[in-house]
Amino acid sequence: MSEVLIVGGGTVGLSAAVFLAHHGVRAHVIERAAGPHRHPRATGVGFRTVELLREVGLAQAVDAVAVEPAAGTLGRISAETLAAADLPSRPLGPELAQPAARTPYTPGSLRGTCPQNRLEAVLLDAARARGALIEYGTELAALEQDTHRVTAVLTDGRTIHADYLIAADGARSAVRSALGIATTGPGALGQAMNNTLFRADLRPLLGPHGFIVCELTNPQAPGTLITIDGDKEWTLHTDRALVPTPELIRTALGAPGLDIEIVSTMPWRVRGQIADRFRTGRTFLVGDAAHAIPPMGAFGMNTGIADAHNLAWKLALALRGQATPALLDTYEAERRPVARLALDQAILRLRDPALHWDRGAASARARAEAGAVNAPIVHAGYRYVSASVIDPVPELPSTEDLTIALDGAPGSRLPHHWVTEDVSTLDMVASRFTLFTAPGNTAWLAAAADLRLPAHAVDLPELPVGGAFLVRPDGFIAWRTAGSPDHLGPVLARLLGHG
Repeated sequence: MSEVLIVGGGTVGLSAAVFLAHHGVRAHVIERAAGPHRHPRATGVGFRTVELLREVGLAQAVDAVAVEPAAGTLGRISAETLAAADLPSRPLGPELAQPAARTPYTPGSLRGTCPQNRLEAVLLDAARARGALIEYGTELAALEQDTHRVTAVLTDGRTIHADYLIAADGARSAVRSALGIATTGPGALGQAMNNTLFRADLRPLLGPHGFIVCELTNPQAPGTLITIDGDKEWTLHTDRALVPTPELIRTALGAPGLDIEIVSTMPWRVRGQIADRFRTGRTFLVGDAAHAIPPMGAFGMNTGIADAHNLAWKLALALRGQATPALLDTYEAERRPVARLALDQAILRLRDPALHWDRGAASARARAEAGAVNAPIVHAGYRYVSASVIDPVPELPSTEDLTIALDGAPGSRLPHHWVTEDVSTLDMVASRFTLFTAPGNTAWLAAAADLRLPAHAVDLPELPVGGAFLVRPDGFIAWRTAGSPDHLGPVLARLLGHG
């Protein structure tokens, strides 16, 4: 019997397996595809995701397979064809060639973008190395659950029993349908598309520059060109009515005679929807099964990975009997509002891409007028309101500046500060409930020691004078107090569902 059965072996399902294994939980992943996904569906790995990878020791491995941007990466550009953009003649601004400084609000960064298939390869190896069972070419045929376990029947006739089930099986989730969970939202958005992965040497069309996204407006072959590896691999997104051929790609690029190798084509369509519930009994929805988020802003995959991270530590504590099942109720209470925020913000950006791509004071004003928040806030500035936070503060002090939003309020992610050259405050949490107090507050340190609770005396500007933070295993502040250490034990019990 597996402790947790995961239906869906894409990025989010594999992330769930890794996070569960990190907490000592056995996971069994079934994936209907014959093998790992080779076609990159996304490239934007957000800094919060990198923080989570850092927590489980995978940040360096993912950084190693990330794509370092060209010195002159231009972000989003638009032209009739790539040739018409005349990139080789554009001057290379010296500021574009400078290495990025450390970001003040996070220890997590990659050297560039990371195609989703490369990220999944790292997650797959890590999940297997840590004891997860991954089965491809395996589908769920039927599902039953009671108060004690989940029973899954597979299409090959096997019956699997598990304590809990995680549905990570995509926007058209069979698990969600079997449970009768409806979705709300606009649904399908825009036209049906083909996502074509191809190989070609575009250096003569690029010169010293690179780009993330190039909108091509050629009426004969309009589409969106996306950098995959910055060298030879690209994807072209076109109307599904246009048959993806080398000649179509040459027309879109404005490069007759260019050698084109089509690797694969994946049909897709932008969707915007959110499940009405993220949990039924012992089954939990994560990723696209819980919320399908348009790609503008790179919120979808990253939100799904954060779902898996939020759920993993709660399942681990419940399975070990350290927390009551009431802790699991906080998953939906916390993650559904976050998914709603990400969905709404992606739709705003889909209607007006400048809300995402433009920079500077004018763009901040435009976001404020449109009701949009800055992308870093969407990735990590949200706040949890649930029974797993004492006296949460849901109001954000800023929707633009994440360093202001991460102010130490209960329900917010612990502020990042470098304690040493390589150790962040986030690293010190180490996947456990952890106490932070200022140096010299020996009463707090003694109270934590009595409870066998990890504690750190660190001079943090957000700490209340004479008080402490109690931080959850996921790095979110569960309790902020300037009061007495005598309350620490009852507060911890309450957070675990015992009080």
